[in-house]
Formats: sequence, structure tokens, C-alpha cells
Amino acid sequence: MNVMDRRHFLMATGAAAAGLLLRPAGAWGQEEKTAVLGQGDFQYRVVEGWGVLDPEQYPVRDCHGMVQDKQGRIILLTNHTKNNVIVYDKAGNYIESWGTKYPGAHGLEIVEEDGTEYLFITDHDLHKVFKTTLSGEEVMVVDFPSDSGLYATPDLYKPTDIAIAENGDFFVCDGYGQAYVMKYDQPGKLLKTFGGPEAMKTPHGTCIDTRNPDAPELLVAARGNQELHRYSLTGELLGKIDLPGADVCTAYVFGEEVYLPHLNGFVSILDKNNKVVSNLGGSAPRYTESGRLHKMEKENEVFQHPHGILVDDEGSVYVPQWNSGGTYPIKLERVKA
Repeated sequence: MNVMDRRHFLMATGAAAAGLLLRPAGAWGQEEKTAVLGQGDFQYRVVEGWGVLDPEQYPVRDCHGMVQDKQGRIILLTNHTKNNVIVYDKAGNYIESWGTKYPGAHGLEIVEEDGTEYLFITDHDLHKVFKTTLSGEEVMVVDFPSDSGLYATPDLYKPTDIAIAENGDFFVCDGYGQAYVMKYDQPGKLLKTFGGPEAMKTPHGTCIDTRNPDAPELLVAARGNQELHRYSLTGELLGKIDLPGADVCTAYVFGEEVYLPHLNGFVSILDKNNKVVSNLGGSAPRYTESGRLHKMEKENEVFQHPHGILVDDEGSVYVPQWNSGGTYPIKLERVKA
């Protein structure tokens, strides 16, 4: 979100939302802490106090993204340059932290190559994408895409997220810049650009949808359109999923479902048919007889501004948040039927 977008968003949320920014981590009311979030088969409760650390020693500013490595560790990306990356175990205990040079740290993805895992970090302030080891050693830097002919200067390029295909090709969303998606091969050569300002507004986040392994897709969260756009891995637009009332930030596929955090205060879950079946912290999804989704709304104060999403190997959900008073991520555990 660029400076003007952020300013307009905060103005639109009003004084009540502004007051929430000063709320310390976990300081919602007892009723909210114990409330069941969501509807139908997808209901969750907050794990109180998960991941809360000493903010003097391990501060966060905006908690932008989370991934899980094959050891089961939970890795958080924040744009606080005292510790851009904080690593937890699943119980929320601190393991390690690193990173002091990514002021615009925003998008985070993990990939395994020949048995070794790497992180990809997008930084919209530095206008670059960084590939690092799990301990923070940089192994590749992808500069602004001058070869595309779309950018006269690096400052016009503000990458916000990344998705990695099975063959190593990766896709970068220029969410705060010119709204293009860049496709690269594994070594970092630019292969293609698609999207752009005529196609979508604020392509903020992305992921690979492998629910149909024979035809994987790229999901792009077009936040300014309140839509999820579906692309082939060669860049053809396949369709759009309307999400009225939801400022969708990114997408995460787990099993047959897609999890979507919305900057305006709730999280949606789509089923295998891309229908919203549950809104965590939001109104129950309702469709018209013709299949059109009614406008969705935030319904409680558990979330402030959800920005990223992770579902771990046990099905628990983690929600890192933007501009939420330096709060640590919220972990949700599924309510057993």
C-alpha cells in the first residue's frame, strides 16, 4: 500500500479503528478471546498470547508474511530492521532472529531446491527481491525489471509478493508500483510480464494453486478490485472471483481450501469450488439464488488489519497484521466438530 493508499485507508476506517492501533498484543476482551470465529465446518478460536515477545528485544512494526519450513518452524517477516525475520516453534516460543537491511520487507515465500530450503523476500523500498538461506545469507538478488521496458527508474517498481512454481519459475507482484506481474525462471531471468494497471488494481499478494495438479494456476489478490484473479502459469487470465467488501491481501492454498486475509478486518475461506464458506471475524457468507456473493463485513475486533496468512501442517492458521500497533501474529486453532 503506497503512502496515499495507507492514508485513505486509515481515514476510511474511522476513529474506532484508529483507537485499536494502540491496543497491545492480545488485549481484546474476554468475549472476543473465547469467541468461535467463522461458520460451518471452518470455525476457529484464538490461541491467546501466541508468539508474544519482549518488544524491546524483538520488536515488530508491520508483520507482513509467514511461512513454515520442513522442520516445522514458523518464520515471520517484519519490516522492523532490528530483526526482519523472527523464527518460532509452533508453540510460539522464540528460536532465532536475523535481518537488519530490509526496510520494505513485505512478501515472503519458501522453496526447497535439491533438499535445501531458501526464503524469497520482496522489498518495496529497495525495489528488489532477495533469495536467502534460512539463516539470512543472500544467494541471489533480483533487481528491478529494466528489461521489461515498463520502468524508467527503479523507484517505480515496488514488489509486494512472490509465488514459486514447481519447476522453480517464480512470479513477482508489483503491488505498490505499476500493477504488473513478472515471471522469472529459476536463475532469475525475466520471462514475461502480464497484468498491469488496466487489468487490476493493487495486485498485492499471490500464490500457486495446485488443487488441480494437472493445471496449476496463479492466484493474484487484486485488493483494489476486491477480487481474486486466476491466471494460467503462462499469464493468461482464466477468471475472477468477486469478494465484495473484502480488501483481499493474499491467498494461501491448504488442502481443497483457499485462505484469504483481508486488510479491513477478517479472513475468508474458499472451498474447492471457490465459494466463500466461512469468514473468520466477519459476517456469514451469503449468496443470491443466481450465485452472487453479498457484501461481507467485519463483525468483531479480534483482527485489526490482516495482511498475510499461513496454515501449518496441523491445520492451524496464523494471521500477521499490518499497522496494528506492533502486535505479534494471531494463531487460530480449529474447533473440532
